[in-house]
Amino acid sequence: MFQARFAKQHGIDAVYIPLRVMAEDVATALAGLWAANVEGFNVTVPHKESVAALVQMDEAASLIGAVNTVRRVAGGWQGTNTDWQGVRDAMHDLDVDLNGSEVLLIGAGGTARAVLHALAAGSARKVYICNRNPERLNCLMQHAARTYPAMEVSQLAWEKEKVAACALRCAVVINTTSIGLDKEDGAFPFAIGGKGVALDAVYSPDGRTPFVAAARQGGRVAVDGLPMLLAQGAASFAWWHDVRVDVVPVMMWLEERLGRCRADRLQ
Repeated sequence: MFQARFAKQHGIDAVYIPLRVMAEDVATALAGLWAANVEGFNVTVPHKESVAALVQMDEAASLIGAVNTVRRVAGGWQGTNTDWQGVRDAMHDLDVDLNGSEVLLIGAGGTARAVLHALAAGSARKVYICNRNPERLNCLMQHAARTYPAMEVSQLAWEKEKVAACALRCAVVINTTSIGLDKEDGAFPFAIGGKGVALDAVYSPDGRTPFVAAARQGGRVAVDGLPMLLAQGAASFAWWHDVRVDVVPVMMWLEERLGRCRADRLQ
């Protein structure tokens, strides 16, 4: 939806459509898109890692280990990852200075990897990571130690008391789990109290995800995944077309269509 607004902003004749691809058909899909002279596309879960193995990755994508944006270049597909830019720009919109900060990161999937890249780029001092699946958590911990040695990363147990206590001492709390994608998920399992901000990777039309509700109840400024989604989309569009994108009018347009207002978003 917003990619069409970016295209209109720059007078570019482009069409942006969804394509459902099964895991076993990813390579075939890329070959078909190439044969159809498609200039570029986005990749969403669960294909970000598998596509990374099939394209030429830039530095950001290589460090993160996942691709969400692909473009046609001489000789094949080139991939990058703009998810981390979405996190960075969402933090900037919240006036967050990550330099020297402590951050609680909930979740250990592909989005968490992009968040870690953004935190390292912003010179966060220490990151606490918790996840329901210990194997995925250990995998992410190893990735973080190998890729971002200058940033201290600690493992946190998936326990209410420990997560609540950690949230209280962190300036930033970020949720990258799927909690909130399903309307039946119910309340967020942890208290997210303390001063500072909270960012949810999960998007909800009204902006009120379980995580956002928990963070606001705990006294934090909290936003859902819409700003991050828009920012990564803008970065993708800019990378495809080598242009500068004005995100502000598109965000205002989106919020109007969704019945939101900025004051509500930054509660």
